[in-house]
Amino acid sequence: MKTLRYFVVALVAILAAAATDSRACTNVIVTKGASADGSCMVSYAADSHQLYGELYFHPARDWAHGTMLDVYDWDSGRYLGKIPQVAHTYQTVGNMNEHQLIIGETTFGGREELDKPNGVVDYGSLIYITLQRARTAREAIRTIDNLLQTYGYASSGESFSIADKDECWIMEIIGKGDYEKGAVWVAIRIPDGYVCAHANQSRIHHFPLNDPENCLYAKDVISFARKAGFYSGSDADFSFCDVYNPLDFGGMRACEARAWSALRLLGGKNFDADRYLDFAMGYNPRNKMPLYVKPEKPVTVADVAAVMRDHFEGTPMDFSEDVGAGASRLPYRWRPMSWEVDGQKYVFERSIATQQTGFWFVAQARGWLPDEIGAVNWFGVDDAATSPLTPIYVGINAVPECFAEGNGSMLKYSETSAFWQVNRVTHFAYLFYDRVAPEIRAKIDAWEADGLSRLQEMDTRLSAMLNSGNGRSAHIAMTEFCRDRCDRLMTEWRALENYLLVKFMDGNVKRQNEDGSFKDNGSGKDIPASPMHPKFRERWLRAIVQDHGDVVRQKEVK
Repeated sequence: MKTLRYFVVALVAILAAAATDSRACTNVIVTKGASADGSCMVSYAADSHQLYGELYFHPARDWAHGTMLDVYDWDSGRYLGKIPQVAHTYQTVGNMNEHQLIIGETTFGGREELDKPNGVVDYGSLIYITLQRARTAREAIRTIDNLLQTYGYASSGESFSIADKDECWIMEIIGKGDYEKGAVWVAIRIPDGYVCAHANQSRIHHFPLNDPENCLYAKDVISFARKAGFYSGSDADFSFCDVYNPLDFGGMRACEARAWSALRLLGGKNFDADRYLDFAMGYNPRNKMPLYVKPEKPVTVADVAAVMRDHFEGTPMDFSEDVGAGASRLPYRWRPMSWEVDGQKYVFERSIATQQTGFWFVAQARGWLPDEIGAVNWFGVDDAATSPLTPIYVGINAVPECFAEGNGSMLKYSETSAFWQVNRVTHFAYLFYDRVAPEIRAKIDAWEADGLSRLQEMDTRLSAMLNSGNGRSAHIAMTEFCRDRCDRLMTEWRALENYLLVKFMDGNVKRQNEDGSFKDNGSGKDIPASPMHPKFRERWLRAIVQDHGDVVRQKEVK
């Protein structure tokens, strides 16, 4: 019990820090041999209570010699300094560039002694600067290392998902604090045919020291740990995660649990979820999960999206069934994530899908297609569980208005912003989740299936244009395609909001005809038929009886 209490106290501390930390994200990595269509995929949920959902766009550009690049911290917007610009930068749309390179991230923080940023380049800048300068995953790793060692690192520990048309890597880095400028890191190539997941906890354990085809690392990743007094064992026994991000209850329960859930959903029979349940729940740090697993079946975009919409359904950590989920089985807990009753501290679960997502995506590097067509970012905003993904070609000339930077903000509402429109629908779902969420999910499934069909048709059309030498026309066509999809998205989600309001207003459920229209009472006066009132779940009612039964109990009047 003493050990468990220590773990709970540790989780409370971590979750309290997470409530103020602007990033608490989840990534899934799918190699081309594991995917259904031969693409490499990376999913990423940028989870922040302050991050606005928009699609960053940087056109390719040539720069004059001597041009300097201003670097701003992605989280805070704080100016960090200047670095020399390169002669040419590649086009990027979100977290993907024109050469089909993808980079995502999750923050793991790491040792307190090293949480003293000392440099010009933060983790967000590392992503977007690297995307503008690198063409492949290996080139990205070299670029990141060069930026770190040359200009210093201005963030805490990070795990990066890095993928191109052929390879997928997980790269973990941590700064050197006050000891030295720069950072130490290690990168592991995910074997083809496998999937990986990470979520705010370092996941690279032991790694090979003489296998550059599958493992790259900073030359001082071990020697620095020795010099700083973090490690005294042999090189062969060195574990990056144990040394630089030691596990505690919070690291497992609030972070590794999400990776566990992703691996169980994709791995199926190839991942013994029960075997690692005590690890995911924070009880057994020695029972580490594998870094990657072979999926049970070829993985599609829809499969990855389903993972990103997970709330631990069907597991001991499923929090849609406990009393805290209320009458409508709400799988969310508003912050703070920890609380205290009678001197005992308690915590809420942190699932992959979460309310504070700014934007999320499933990016595909489709190597069988030309780069102009192959790079596709399935992009969404707000909570993944109730938000749709829309395919965006990285070769577009401009970002559609609903996703464009500057169209609204966290402090400024915009009628034309997808972030605000999706939030309106999602916020309604939070009121009556078990009634409303299935309706939204059905709409999402239809939207994304239609998007895939239309994307495949567009791929064929664009390929024909490129083959005939009409590259300029192809870029115009893909820009129009993405704009039209987004215009339709806004139209359909406004209509969805109106429909949900009419159907579920005031906690009633209006009756519908087979064609989906609402039933009237037969008077011809647009008066609805008598509404339905679904029964509340018994567990919730029993909780009310236990808490307030003496007051609400019906009694016979004599």
